[in-house]
Amino acid sequence: MYPYTSFFLESMAVRIIIGAQWGDEGKGKIVDLLSKEANYVVRYQGGANAGHTLKFDDKTIVLHLIPSGMFNGDSKCIIGNGVVIDPIALVEEIKEVENLVDINLQERLFISSSAHVILPYHKTLDLVKEKSRGSDAIGTTGRGIGPAYVSKVSRVGIRMGDLLNEKLLEEKIRKNLADINNALKHVYNEPELDADEMIAQLKPAISTIKQFICNTTELLHNAIENNEPVLLEGAQGSLLDVDHGTYPYVTSSSPTAGGACTGSGIPPIAITHSLGITKAYCTRVGNGPFPTELDDANGDKLRKNGQEFGATTGRPRRCGWLDLVALRYAVRLNGMNELALTKLDVMDDFKEIKVCTGYRLDGNEINYYPTETEQVERLEPIYKSFPGWEISTRNISSYDELPENAQNYIQFIEEYIGVNFTIVSTGPKRNETIVR
Repeated sequence: MYPYTSFFLESMAVRIIIGAQWGDEGKGKIVDLLSKEANYVVRYQGGANAGHTLKFDDKTIVLHLIPSGMFNGDSKCIIGNGVVIDPIALVEEIKEVENLVDINLQERLFISSSAHVILPYHKTLDLVKEKSRGSDAIGTTGRGIGPAYVSKVSRVGIRMGDLLNEKLLEEKIRKNLADINNALKHVYNEPELDADEMIAQLKPAISTIKQFICNTTELLHNAIENNEPVLLEGAQGSLLDVDHGTYPYVTSSSPTAGGACTGSGIPPIAITHSLGITKAYCTRVGNGPFPTELDDANGDKLRKNGQEFGATTGRPRRCGWLDLVALRYAVRLNGMNELALTKLDVMDDFKEIKVCTGYRLDGNEINYYPTETEQVERLEPIYKSFPGWEISTRNISSYDELPENAQNYIQFIEEYIGVNFTIVSTGPKRNETIVR
């Protein structure tokens, strides 16, 4: 039994796991840890543009759509209504899971009939729109996420429940494709797509996943009534939220706490814990402002030590010092009453470590995170320096065993933010975890 088990069994009811930065904070590991005592683990937004890397029993897997609670315990894993799903990508992921471990997905995996479907025309639109933006490209993964959410909001989306009605599905695809082909031909000067070919590609995937499609909101409402522990798993991070992030350099959904409710069907009053995940430093993938970014040897060192390359795209991540002003913004935005600190071990060989405690904006000092992206682009960070601990923290399982300088670093963050760390991760494996 891992040391965190009884702690979370006592305190878990409905807990949201939220990225407190620009994504890639290590949410997958934390969900995997806590899922041991959860009856349900729910992915509530995003699509296959996110990758959660899990390491256990000398195995490694990157999940893009299936919740990270699949491998620790026997929780029911739900892909919620707020997720956009590529059926073909999902089938590939299902096969990967089944090849890795002996697991009965028919009893463990549930897909919301209200979740929207990513179709090949969404991927094509994603790529041609990014191409047309030129130097103003957002830096999407090209997985069709944004265009799928556009279809959803435009009320022309196809939902997972539609996959169960072959005639209706074909009618909707042909109708949507007529408009899309018109745009591809006359706006983007790109070749048109073939509806028959698209439908034929979908049929094998539909045959595999149709058994998992159901009314997941009803499952969750019953679970709450029975006081069963539920974990809500977000993708990306708070600073990529389509409403509250560095717009337009954001994701197409709401990774924040409000998105957890709408993306799962769970009412806000049922949420008991909001757990924010932050690295001991900052990273960002794609374009957009990043006040503490380091284009120097320290940035390269963070990238190398932390193996900071996208789990989905393989792109090198931009790295920088921890931004406490942005972190406090995320804590307030989500009502976070718990924090988890990940990748502390990445800082083990730094002689000096800095954190951002304020900004200069046009010559004036401020201690808040601006909501206007053009202002964020002009921020100059104000740093506080700490001596590094220059000793390995890997395999440490007790907070008191951490080097004094590491404890001082953590304590300063807690005092600045006003929320304590209940989890400190010192490596990617389950046992490389401190619970306080």
